[in-house]
Amino acid sequence: MKVISTKLPGVLVLEPKVHGDHRGFFMESYNHQTLAGLGIEHTFIQDNQSLSVEAGVLRGLHYQLAPKALTKLVRAVSGAVYDVVVDIRKGSPTYGQWIGVILSAENKRQILVPKGFAHGVCTLVPNTQLLYKVDDYYSPEHDRGIAWNDPDLNIDWPVSNPILSDKDRQQPSFALADNNFVYGGDLS
Repeated sequence: MKVISTKLPGVLVLEPKVHGDHRGFFMESYNHQTLAGLGIEHTFIQDNQSLSVEAGVLRGLHYQLAPKALTKLVRAVSGAVYDVVVDIRKGSPTYGQWIGVILSAENKRQILVPKGFAHGVCTLVPNTQLLYKVDDYYSPEHDRGIAWNDPDLNIDWPVSNPILSDKDRQQPSFALADNNFVYGGDLS
């Protein structure tokens, strides 16, 4: 497994070793022992899957407040997304900064999104399926979000008129979003 650091500390892109031949390929998409050996020690307890049937579906920017904050390990099993992660830890040197990476069934990349970061994806092709490993359970009362098009974040999404859920259409601005993350604080 190759680990690629990003400008957001703790947000990592993972590239698995892929063994391919004329039949197809084999890869280990997750191995707790391998990741622990790379310093990535999370206990994932649930897998989630999403399907977006159209290109231009935007989901996010989502997070859960502490103490039910989530670390996610995300990968595309079909199709492709532009995956965005935003640092929302108050006092962080990278507070309000974001990164975007393409995750696809073809490149087999994964992204590790730690607690204290908002996460969103925009589908680049129809019939895109994502798998998310998470280290805690969904908690509706801790579920929060930020407007995908917040001008203070100025995210360079690949669409200008995305397909949104009602929930994502009504998310607050970054400045007004409910957020209890503090850089260096306990995020559990």
